Amino acid sequence: MQAEPASTSARAATAGKPSLAKPLAGKVIVLDPGHNGGNYRHPEAINKKVNVLTQWKPCDTTGTATNDGYSEAAFAWDVANRMVKLLRAKGATVKLTRDGNSGVGPCITQRAAIGNRAHANAAVSIHADGAAESARGFHVIMPKKIGGPVDPVVGSSRKLGLALRDAYKEGTGMPYSTYIGKNALDYRNDLGGLNLSTVPKVFVETGNMRNPIDAAKLKDPRFRQRIAASLTEGLQNYLD
Repeated sequence: MQAEPASTSARAATAGKPSLAKPLAGKVIVLDPGHNGGNYRHPEAINKKVNVLTQWKPCDTTGTATNDGYSEAAFAWDVANRMVKLLRAKGATVKLTRDGNSGVGPCITQRAAIGNRAHANAAVSIHADGAAESARGFHVIMPKKIGGPVDPVVGSSRKLGLALRDAYKEGTGMPYSTYIGKNALDYRNDLGGLNLSTVPKVFVETGNMRNPIDAAKLKDPRFRQRIAASLTEGLQNYLD
């Protein structure tokens, strides 16, 4: 048999592998921007209780805001869309849990279901906290075992959380939370978005919107781009 040309052999050896230019080719990532801009107009919908396995909780909430009114929902939507562009440029397939910032919901149970149906390699819920004004910093929320669907991915979710924490700290300089968790890590069993997830998933509380120092950063479009780039880097580190 005639020897296969070297160039053909090289192409065959790398077939199906992500290129250096598209390191996330073949990966599916679900971004879950917290809350929604129209939630406050429909309390009857967002206050409806849903089963998150460890308890019953409201379908969703309005989220928080800075003291001058920049909402968490708008912030999360902006960061998510910045991440979509960066992740797609790296070859990832990206799905969002909502398609705008003027609607309602979806419920926390549905947010988990979207990631599950997508068979996501990783899912990230993007938030900012509303703690006391003296509290600073960011933290990552990871799932606990609950005897439910999240149990098989608790370990991989922790790896995802660590990768995002480290990249976020390095890329933004935001300090670890001074008021919750340890080393910016918090574990919870009461969040439907985590309890019902069958794919690796974490929440990132990117800062405290009620703290004037954090709020100034979160309101700055240039800093939001740094947030998006840092979280994208963390996802790539995890998926590599």
